[in-house]
Amino acid sequence: MRKILSLALATLFVLGLAVVPASAEIELTLYNNKVEISEALQNIAKVFSDQTEGVTVKVESVGGGADYSGNLTAKHTADQLPDIFVIEGDGDYGLWKDFVTDLSEEKWNADTTLAYLDPEGKVVGFPVAIEGFGLGYNVELLQKADIDPASLTSYSALKAAFEKLDGMKTELGIDSVVSMAASVSGGTWWVAGHHNFSIYLGGGLEFTDTSIVDKYNAGEVDEARLTEYANYVKLLFDFSDQTVLTTGTYDNQLAPFANQKAVFIHQGNWIDPSLKAMNVTFEYDYISHPFNDTQEHKGLYLFAPSFYVINNKAGDEKIQAAKDFLNFLVYSEEGANYMVNEAGMVPAFANITLQPSGGFSKALVRANAEGGNHGVYFGKLPAGTGQSKLAPIFDVFAQDHSDEGVSFLVADLTKLATDLAAGQ
Repeated sequence: MRKILSLALATLFVLGLAVVPASAEIELTLYNNKVEISEALQNIAKVFSDQTEGVTVKVESVGGGADYSGNLTAKHTADQLPDIFVIEGDGDYGLWKDFVTDLSEEKWNADTTLAYLDPEGKVVGFPVAIEGFGLGYNVELLQKADIDPASLTSYSALKAAFEKLDGMKTELGIDSVVSMAASVSGGTWWVAGHHNFSIYLGGGLEFTDTSIVDKYNAGEVDEARLTEYANYVKLLFDFSDQTVLTTGTYDNQLAPFANQKAVFIHQGNWIDPSLKAMNVTFEYDYISHPFNDTQEHKGLYLFAPSFYVINNKAGDEKIQAAKDFLNFLVYSEEGANYMVNEAGMVPAFANITLQPSGGFSKALVRANAEGGNHGVYFGKLPAGTGQSKLAPIFDVFAQDHSDEGVSFLVADLTKLATDLAAGQ
């Protein structure tokens, strides 16, 4: 027996939110692209379902190295488009613009500035969380090596630190300086194809500066900047465990950092729950990605990468139930606890004041308060670019990150810009 007739009789009634009682059993499908939060999301969906008569939320998760966009397209082809699904920016919006519901009148808009807007300025996307990344590091290992992370604000400083750490492997008990994966076969294509390439697109720029990604989509590159970026990728690859780099899975990449066999890791705050599950107790934090020597790099890379959209073909009752679920995430104690404590996320909503416990999420909260951060713009590239175009380029470079390989990387990324502008 469910506890209440609708959210209007519990949390949402207090908030003055109207809920249309279900006339029949409604099963909402939510298609999630973050395997890291799958269990937590299923749990909060059950809490909502238990509190809402006539509504059940079912979560299906596809993520990591899987092709979420391709799977979503297959569901649409089979006439099984989920009631709530994820888009990741302009490219995805272009694919699904005919299926999104106008959410402009939803209460949660008053508590966020990160909702996704369509070209007409209507809100159509619910920001799942603030996410972000820098170059993660083990605090204790840097202290043992007498390296101050605050000094690692330039390419040259980071290179010198990497070389020092590499010479202290035995003393520190590490196998590699960096844990990074760039493998298509291992399913970690997005580490480089999405997030690392975002360093070229937004690194060192003002948070809202999209000039580099706009030029890239128009077929133009900043050759000097691209070369600096390519050399930075080489630096990361040179000091990585080569097996993890070239064939490693997501778990393979996390393990060396969690086991203190690598000092640095190229990952975002979404790994906090995974590190917790791996019984990590040491302190960890972020520096920026200092990809050149032309400026001081201190900012982190912050973004709302994912947005829940509601399928406008789902029918009025399902649409209302989906809206109720999103409001529940923002305005219930259970929803806030899910976001911060269970999923390890940084909420995109100002009314949620819980502080995250994970080291990387804490770093994002501090960075967001301090400012001076950089935007993450892979979502402004055409849909599928990261997986189908960029990922193979980085995979090849992982196999040969020599000086000659750097030249090939620059050439390949330059050609890709031309191809994208030509619609190829």
